[in-house]
Amino acid sequence: MKADNNYTFAIGVSVVLHLLLVIALIFGSDFSLDDKAKPNTIQAVVIDPGTIAKQASQIRQERERAERAEQDRLKKLKQQAERLEKNRKAEEERIRRLKEKQVQEKKAARQAEEERKKAVAEAKKEKERAVAAEAERKRKADAAAKAEAAKQAKIKADKEKAAKEAAKKVQLEKERAAKAEADRKAKEKAAKAEAERKQKEAALNDIFAGLEDESVKNTSAKDKHISDEVNRHAAIYTQMIQQNLLVDETYVGKSCRVKIKLASSGLLLSVTTLGGDAQVCRAAKTAVTKVNVFPMPKDADVVAKLTNINLTVQPE
Repeated sequence: MKADNNYTFAIGVSVVLHLLLVIALIFGSDFSLDDKAKPNTIQAVVIDPGTIAKQASQIRQERERAERAEQDRLKKLKQQAERLEKNRKAEEERIRRLKEKQVQEKKAARQAEEERKKAVAEAKKEKERAVAAEAERKRKADAAAKAEAAKQAKIKADKEKAAKEAAKKVQLEKERAAKAEADRKAKEKAAKAEAERKQKEAALNDIFAGLEDESVKNTSAKDKHISDEVNRHAAIYTQMIQQNLLVDETYVGKSCRVKIKLASSGLLLSVTTLGGDAQVCRAAKTAVTKVNVFPMPKDADVVAKLTNINLTVQPE
């Protein structure tokens, strides 16, 4: 506060000195006009340079004193701020230590409580162990009583299981024999179909051998070729399905009509039943799914006919 007063005082002195200098300059000039003098005559006024220099020196000194006073004030403010910062850190350190002490005290109290709870829990466990020992003794007695009953039940179950396995073995042998017979018939059918294909192919070759290039493209001959190829592949597809068909004696004489959608690569897209015995249809759909990929010819026209084909599956 004292430094602020000194600074204000210095500024006031500086202002007063400037005002005095201006007044001296104004009154040192002669503004009176001689009635006889010429209107344009100007009378020069002499100003003492020493006075101006002295006044300028005083002004400069006052400014310097004001700057020193301001520097002293800022220094004192800085010192005061440093003392406050030091006091703040000391207070923070005191609070930190107090908090640490409180944490330690809480930790000690928590450990004491944990030890008390541990003692109570140990006593409870001891009681539970005694109860568990009695329960175990009773359980063993009950288990011994149930063991004989379980033994007799197991003997009975083993006999029933052996009987079921024997019956299942007989059924499996029967199914294997039936599948072997179906495979044999399928192979015979495939061989017959292949022989017919070769015969038809040879006949077609004989027909096409003597024709000109335009004759080869004859529509009726091409249609017959496509029809023959479709029938040949249909026979192959039927054979493949028959090979994967799980047959039963009750299926003999029954059939199922299925519709198969294939990709151009022969991959199975879907299979639906069009009619027939329900059990045979279920077995047929399963067999078609097992085949999954069917062989396709190179002729695009034949492939187009085979992508949607209807087949009749008839267990033999």
